[in-house]
Amino acid sequence: MTIDLSGITSKPAFHELVKRELGFPEWYGVSWDAFWDCIVAVVQMPPQLTFINWQEFDQTCPKDMGILRQVMQDYEAYRPTYHMTLA
Repeated sequence: MTIDLSGITSKPAFHELVKRELGFPEWYGVSWDAFWDCIVAVVQMPPQLTFINWQEFDQTCPKDMGILRQVMQDYEAYRPTYHMTLA
């Protein structure tokens, strides 16, 4: 599965996009903790998730992009057969 981050320039916009694309529940909000909970215990994640066009998000939200990168690393350690990548 591929999620296109084109035009995503804020943390709320990122979380709204992944909520819609990954089928997160209605209660999901703008929280990295909730993101983690959803990807490990709430929704069935695809075996491969690729974020494309992430550079603008990285430029406008470097702290959140750093958190996303850490979550991606932690997720692969938690679920070695599942992968999240940047392309």
